[in-house]
Amino acid sequence: MAQRRRTRRAILDATAALLRAGGEPSVNEIAAEADVSRRTVYLYYPTLDQLILDATIGSLNVDVDAALARQASADPHERLRTLVTELFVTMEASLPLGRTLIRLTVDAPPPADGGPRRGHRRIGWIEWALEPCRDRLTRQDYDDLVSSLAMVIGWEAFIVLLDVRGLSPRTARTLTLRTANAILDAGLQAASSGA
Repeated sequence: MAQRRRTRRAILDATAALLRAGGEPSVNEIAAEADVSRRTVYLYYPTLDQLILDATIGSLNVDVDAALARQASADPHERLRTLVTELFVTMEASLPLGRTLIRLTVDAPPPADGGPRRGHRRIGWIEWALEPCRDRLTRQDYDDLVSSLAMVIGWEAFIVLLDVRGLSPRTARTLTLRTANAILDAGLQAASSGA
């Protein structure tokens, strides 16, 4: 799992670097820059459009990464607050890209390796938020908590709250943070009670 994440990260970083250099890179150029085969690139990203879109959104997420790096608190609630706040700023500013990313993901065939279609950044951020309490959870409880938070933090939930519920981005952010904290508290309580 960690190796797949590193490979995906290398492909995305290579794509983002080539995009910053100008133009739209080919799969061959991306593979060479990431030091992987064309087949590996297609294993993680069945279409070049999906890869370029994910790399573009990744570039927009630089502000999220920077905000997380500045957050020194060891309180997972504070870390979740930082993550949700910064992520909502990025999502609100790039909503058309987010809608396209979801469309491309839904329409794409599943990865040949059976791994996730996307979302590795989101998972990494959630894992960062949970790091201070990781040792209080079993591996399964930790994985379940990461998965539960992934359902409420990200593009899909943001678009549901805007499109299906008609909420403003600010109200959606408040509700997302409240829900994320409730999930965190329930996960920690279940772990401490041995449930």
